[in-house]
Amino acid sequence: MGFLDNSGDIILDAVLTDAGRKRLSRGDGTFKVTKYAFGDDEIDYGKYNPNAASGSAYFDLEILQTPILEAFTNNRSSLKSKLMSLTNNNLLYLPQITLNQNTNLDNVQRPATNVLGSGSFYVAVNGAAAEALTGSAAAINGSTTQQTSQGHYIRVDQGLLTNRISSDANLSPELTEQQYMIELDNRLGQVVDIAPFPGVGGTTGLASPAFIDDDQIATYYVTQGVGGFIANCVPGALTIAGGAAGENGAAENPGYEVIEGPRGTKLAFAIFAKDSLRQSDYLFDTIGEEKDDPFGTAATDVYKTISTTVRVTGVTTGYQIDIPVVFAKKTA
Repeated sequence: MGFLDNSGDIILDAVLTDAGRKRLSRGDGTFKVTKYAFGDDEIDYGKYNPNAASGSAYFDLEILQTPILEAFTNNRSSLKSKLMSLTNNNLLYLPQITLNQNTNLDNVQRPATNVLGSGSFYVAVNGAAAEALTGSAAAINGSTTQQTSQGHYIRVDQGLLTNRISSDANLSPELTEQQYMIELDNRLGQVVDIAPFPGVGGTTGLASPAFIDDDQIATYYVTQGVGGFIANCVPGALTIAGGAAGENGAAENPGYEVIEGPRGTKLAFAIFAKDSLRQSDYLFDTIGEEKDDPFGTAATDVYKTISTTVRVTGVTTGYQIDIPVVFAKKTA
């Protein structure tokens, strides 16, 4: 990987993604390029100089001459800041995707700050780990230990993180995510549709990845109205005395919302540990570690753990969030 000299003519350096290369390799004549993605990861817009002595043609000259990265196919590293086209040029804010950590969620279990994986979600690989980490022998093995009474799941919300626009206002349809990409190490886990939102149809079950790249990263596409992954956020103030009941009867905050401004959609999913972790210690011994009482459950507890991240990307805006996850297998 290197930089391309962009001091002269504009350079366009395009490559196929891993998925595109895989489809091209079939050689059956069906391959056709239908989508493009553009990014500006290297650009510092603070270099725009409206006071340039040579005139307006030079205001953005330093930006245009910024060296740019060579195109490369690793989807986990490229295009972290994707460009998007909007019809409304008067926007003051763009939506973000944020991890929902509402403290009113039932049985929220987040790691303490002095234990392994602080701020991470735990995925219990065996029954012993599930019982120790959730305090319940009935816990679902292989699901995250942040949970509500309706199941164990990770939830992210989308909207405008500002209080300058009323939360009763609707988020523009061209800014609302109706489809998300979930990327996860395919050796470790699989995404689960748990249909946690009231009124959202779908059956609980393991989701199938759209494709798995050469780095063993599985990409899942989830769409609103297909399964129970996505629902619309509830509008209104975050705290409403005597308001309507939320997902689990929390009258003070319908839907357990955390976005201050106009809201779009919310995504919820669980993670199921793969058989490669359940039936073997190979990956734990190769890319993980073993520690005594890493989660502060008991001084005699011994766990094998693997730390990783799950990436969630909004297909409409390209906004990304990386969520830390720890797979845990209790061995003693």
